[in-house]
Amino acid sequence: MSSQIIPPTAATPPSEESCPLPKWLAPLILLGPSGLWLLLLLILPTLIIFQLSLVSGIRPGEKVIPDGLSNYALIFQPVYLLVMARSLFFAVGTTIICLLLGFPVAYWIAIQAPKRWQNLLLLGFVLPLWTSSLLRSYAWITILRPSGVLNTFIVNPLKPILNPLISLLNVLLGAVNWLLDTIAILDLANLLWVGLLNLPGPLQIPMIPLLPWNLLNQWPAVLIGMSYGLLPYMVLILYSSLEKLDKRLLEAAADLGASAQQAFWRVTVPQALPGIAAGSALVLITSLGDFVDPELLGGASSMTASRLIYNQFLGATQNWGFGSALSMVLILAVSITIALVIRLGGAKTLTEE
Repeated sequence: MSSQIIPPTAATPPSEESCPLPKWLAPLILLGPSGLWLLLLLILPTLIIFQLSLVSGIRPGEKVIPDGLSNYALIFQPVYLLVMARSLFFAVGTTIICLLLGFPVAYWIAIQAPKRWQNLLLLGFVLPLWTSSLLRSYAWITILRPSGVLNTFIVNPLKPILNPLISLLNVLLGAVNWLLDTIAILDLANLLWVGLLNLPGPLQIPMIPLLPWNLLNQWPAVLIGMSYGLLPYMVLILYSSLEKLDKRLLEAAADLGASAQQAFWRVTVPQALPGIAAGSALVLITSLGDFVDPELLGGASSMTASRLIYNQFLGATQNWGFGSALSMVLILAVSITIALVIRLGGAKTLTEE
């Protein structure tokens, strides 16, 4: 009696008619909650701000009737251009400081630190983010004020040693300033110098004050506070990029006779470039809109775009239209920065492929 072997029947895929939902509806349902969230909290508020930016001199309760781009024209006045330039100065300065301080730390944690200590070291950098930025700024006020920790425990004991050196350096700076007086300086350079850092013109290298220093309510205090608050973000992003570093390329570079400096600039930095771009963009974008540090550490002499926007909406002289125009300019700057980072990351990915 011969037995017939019945081949197993393959499972037939469900037909389109048996699917309860159309193909286009399934992704719409998945993206619907997040899309609604973005629509209500990002797109619609941005459109409202753009509409207000087209109304000149509008105040709370007045009817919104767009009448042109006069608010955007106000931004090109010298006093507001200096505010925007000062904001860019703080943002770029903070980004450079965070990159210079964060890259060695991230490189050491990712490459040289023992594996069992890496998470603990990263946690040490994340811990300051668990506190409020307002509390961190008040802590820096305690450190930087004339009778604060910096002057009491560090600067004052060093006065007998550092003050003679500072005096000698001021003599050299005075000679440089004398040379600058003999050179024709453009009026625009003088304007930026005076307005950007609130230094007395004409264009001169400022003298270094003798100890003790009063950094509070000065532009260095703003850079210190912003760099301290944003440094953990830079370290975390750089660490995630350096952790994926292909060490075989470093070994190959050493076998081919490359020095440590050559291997760093030609092997390490190109591989970490996406992380450098992402970390720099995050710090730059965040520092452009920082309000707390310039307000508390910079004083009246450190007016930035975020503080100017606050004054236009909640200050004594309210002008919601001009404040909205300033907000749209910052949104445009942030969008361009994000687009450049995405373009750089995409170009890097295509190059690697």
